[in-house]
Amino acid sequence: MSVHYTLNLRVFWPLVTGLCTALVCLYHVLRGSAGARAEPPDGADSGFPLLKVAILLLLGYVLLRCRHFVRQRFLPGSSRLAGHSAFSPRSLGEPDLGILLESYYEHEVRLSPHVLGHSKAHVSRIVGELVRAGRARGSPGPIPGGALALAFRGDFIQVGSSYEQHKIRRPDSFDVLVPLRLPPLVALEPRSLGTEPALAPAFRSCFVCALKAPPSPSGASGGQWLRDCKPFADGFCVDVRGRRHLSAALVLRWFQSHLQRSLATVRYSLEGRCRVSLTPGGLEQPPTLHILPCRTDYGCCRLSMAVRLIPAVHLGDGVFLVAPPPPPSPIGPLLELPGGLRTEALWGVNTARQEQKLLGWLQERAPPGACYLKCLQLLKALRDLGARGLDPMAATQWGRILSSYVLKTVLLTVLLRHGAPARAWEEARLSECLEELVQFLRGCLLRRHTLFHCVLGPGGAATEVGPLPKVLREAAPVDLLAAFDPHARELTAARLLSTWRRLPQLLRAYGGPRYLARCPPPRSQRTQGFPEDEP
Repeated sequence: MSVHYTLNLRVFWPLVTGLCTALVCLYHVLRGSAGARAEPPDGADSGFPLLKVAILLLLGYVLLRCRHFVRQRFLPGSSRLAGHSAFSPRSLGEPDLGILLESYYEHEVRLSPHVLGHSKAHVSRIVGELVRAGRARGSPGPIPGGALALAFRGDFIQVGSSYEQHKIRRPDSFDVLVPLRLPPLVALEPRSLGTEPALAPAFRSCFVCALKAPPSPSGASGGQWLRDCKPFADGFCVDVRGRRHLSAALVLRWFQSHLQRSLATVRYSLEGRCRVSLTPGGLEQPPTLHILPCRTDYGCCRLSMAVRLIPAVHLGDGVFLVAPPPPPSPIGPLLELPGGLRTEALWGVNTARQEQKLLGWLQERAPPGACYLKCLQLLKALRDLGARGLDPMAATQWGRILSSYVLKTVLLTVLLRHGAPARAWEEARLSECLEELVQFLRGCLLRRHTLFHCVLGPGGAATEVGPLPKVLREAAPVDLLAAFDPHARELTAARLLSTWRRLPQLLRAYGGPRYLARCPPPRSQRTQGFPEDEP
């Protein structure tokens, strides 16, 4: 995807000030060392060059800070002032919401492409060395090695918002898939659980993978194959309904121990560039690699980064099985997994490659300057603003319901409903486009619309993203919000509406130039919406 570079004024002006000060100091040092300084007896003009430079820089800074004020006062008002809906946060006397959003985006949301590029390159180098070391070490887990060993495939796949151009604020967290290689003697038979009648909605998007013998011209018997693959089945599988199924929990446990050994191999070679450590994620979550800058590292992007390393089993066509996300609330496995199913045998599906292709397909058909990715970034920022003031438990629930993946699916669903980003997604209509996303998201929370997974099932975007494995094409459609309690969804929808109505005040209070924070909102806006402590 193309990246548009713009001048980061928060970095530019301090850099210019420091450079000019250094030049002036160097000029005075050189004059003094050459003995050519001609100074009047009273020293009247000794400080003139420095004073002139300081005045010029101060004048440039004042002009820069007044730019938004001039736009706010003298640009014509929006045509929507005459007939905006009750859903809109606009009212007479308000500064244009588009100006507030642009200012907040530039100051608080927008990520520097320079810093993001350096961070991604640094992560790629470190993870690449770690994965290569893991592949060279083989498999020291429950199986010593040989033909039945689980091993790293040798590559890694970068996924998530940092690689889809909609990361916000800081490039300090990344997701990386680490594909695993199954033994040649083992093949998988995946099956979707979406059609299980007695299954809780939280597990409808999960898969189970039974072991089966790969096609073999030798025609070996099934009993012989079971005896041959018994070491692998004992180390990485559990029994489900009388068959051996690959266990995500056992694979994740092996993956974490193998990463620890691989990290010990490369730690010494990385000492001059960074400090690395690995935090295990337990039996449900993947481990996190922490990359800290070294004290001797004088690079321009000295950031501490956290990289989630996700073990992945390739299904085909760029689709991977990964450990499933935890359920929205504690669920009893005997109550929610009937028919002999076990939580250790459940897998989630990762379709990041297909979603990247879908975003690329949409970008090819979008007009120049389409703002749909900026709308997604601002929707994430609006979610973060709405979490302010909540207690930790409510903030966690708010973040899980309005996860980044849910917000991205909202954008993709709205775009696919229109066919492609049309002229309605031009930069000049930023606030209207964001309002459309918020309205659709609120409708999904209130069950007026259904937020389906954009790839899974027969209604997915298979024609735009290319071929998919048969098990995904035939899977039941997955509602991403069905696992959450209806009352929690209604409370989230109410707070989302309250946050949207109070958006101008929130943008003034938490971001942008400080002159915006000094502009008092109209009295009608102070009393509109829901109370601050609403859950």
